[in-house]
Amino acid sequence: MNDTITDTITDDQLLRYSRHILLNEVGVEGQAQILAGRALVIGAGGLGSPVALYLASAGVGHITLVDDDAVDLTNLQRQIAHTQARVGQPKVDSAAQAMRAINPDVQITPLAARADTALLDRLVRDADVVLDCCDNFGTRHAINAACVAHGKPLVSGAAIRFDGQIAVYDPRDAASPCYACVFPAHADFEETRCATLGVFAPLVGIVGAMQAAEALKLLCGAGTPLTGRLMMLDGRTMEWTTIRTPRHAGCAVCGSRHVE
Repeated sequence: MNDTITDTITDDQLLRYSRHILLNEVGVEGQAQILAGRALVIGAGGLGSPVALYLASAGVGHITLVDDDAVDLTNLQRQIAHTQARVGQPKVDSAAQAMRAINPDVQITPLAARADTALLDRLVRDADVVLDCCDNFGTRHAINAACVAHGKPLVSGAAIRFDGQIAVYDPRDAASPCYACVFPAHADFEETRCATLGVFAPLVGIVGAMQAAEALKLLCGAGTPLTGRLMMLDGRTMEWTTIRTPRHAGCAVCGSRHVE
């Protein structure tokens, strides 16, 4: 065991994170990496709620939450970071309150702002892992472009009706596609919103928890990330389908990136 790493973890942290430390794939070193990690979460709604709560409970050192929406009564069916008492508050502030109640040692930066290109460029640069928990196609592509530009891994999740999906796009991996390789910006995808089509409440918890798991694996080096694979869940039958997603050399976003 590295004494320098061990010295960075307090006795209270050894107790709090003992169930992680007991895992051979994580251990003290892996937990220390989690504690030093910086996660950027875009969206504090259905997916962002379990993501934020699990990252905070696991001890990710600094978590930045970005969302420009406020808590609405209709959110409470599935967005577990929020409560009826916080209806009307910015979602990022509501989620931060829930996160601090679980783990007051985690540094949280709530940003009640729209994730535009300029903001993403600044925030992604400083992140170790980025989690896309948003609900619109344009923002997803802006997040992806920033991750490719700064070489940061992206954990992408989506959920609508009874259908969920999750993937990891890692520009540090020469074989990894980016989000635009799989879902090109020029493709004729129908923009779907749960406000008009509905969403099965536990579905966002399933996908969001998996996003948090992938982010923690990336931070501490445990296991094998979902890079190059798209997992899709049919919540009606609880059946998963996994497809391989190759990188496209002609991709308008990542096709020209240089990898050593």
